[in-house]
Amino acid sequence: MGSTSRPIRVRRVRPGSSALVLFLVLYGLWYAQDLLHDTLTLASLPLTWPRYSEHFYLSAELDDFDVTFANYSIHQTSAAPFPDRVPPILHHISLGSGAATHSKWSEVRQSCLDMHPGWEAFLWTDETADKLVSQHFPELYNMWTTYRYPIEKVDALRYMVLYHHGGVILDMDLQCKRALGPLRRFEFVAPAAHPTGLSISFMMASKGNTYVRQLVDNLHRYNRQWLGLPYPTVMFSTGCHYASTIHAIQPNRAELKVLAGPKENPNMHNLNGRVSTPILNHFGSSSWHSYDAAIIVLLGKTHGWALPVVGVAAVGLVFYGARRLKRRAGLRV
Repeated sequence: MGSTSRPIRVRRVRPGSSALVLFLVLYGLWYAQDLLHDTLTLASLPLTWPRYSEHFYLSAELDDFDVTFANYSIHQTSAAPFPDRVPPILHHISLGSGAATHSKWSEVRQSCLDMHPGWEAFLWTDETADKLVSQHFPELYNMWTTYRYPIEKVDALRYMVLYHHGGVILDMDLQCKRALGPLRRFEFVAPAAHPTGLSISFMMASKGNTYVRQLVDNLHRYNRQWLGLPYPTVMFSTGCHYASTIHAIQPNRAELKVLAGPKENPNMHNLNGRVSTPILNHFGSSSWHSYDAAIIVLLGKTHGWALPVVGVAAVGLVFYGARRLKRRAGLRV
């Protein structure tokens, strides 16, 4: 007897089901649009950072500035004959039982005070920082006092201090080798970071600087627990990656100067680890680095920084979506 073949049944997709799926996808995208935007801006930094870099990287050709500082006196505290756009103020931050109580860091800070005689100096402690934030940035006070990691408070505070007062802000582990006067002719300066972006360990800005204001205003938006991991949470919410991302999305970056070395030594001013630059010695305490930092840094060195950034952002997006779905279903996470 010949075998009889069974007819293949084609399952038809009901139009209503397709419409429902499409609706859920579109609703999900709309619901998570802020997170998608933030994730995209953070993940795309390696691509967006180099745009127009020839305009904002300090150079002899464009700015008539000697990035080696060989032609400037180590005691030059003013930008003369150029106007001083950055006020003569030095800021250091020591919250909690921080660096101010350590004799080593007090001596390091003193080196900067000695190099800038006559400048106003602030050492921001818990009491003075709390007063500044509560009085001048009350809309950020609750978030600032409830940051999960202490370094987030320090980072956010540095932006608020720099916006409100202007001047120069330095980490406590930065020793000044010379006065910073030649850089005061620019509205904003920060050293280049490796492999991309800028470092927030040392920044200087005019009072009320518009870019620094953007750093302050976007703190709420980027305040997320990225995977619940300390390193990406700090870097993406308040740290160098955050500051570099806000820099990269500014419409005009020409006045937001980044200090790097000449073509033959572009990393001359990088503050990664224990290094000595023409203007600073960095003792590289990295006291805020947690257990996950070494792994992420290793991935960045071996595979390029796009991989860990995109990976953390993508997984964070998945976790965020799953958490929101569970909450909407009435389940406890």
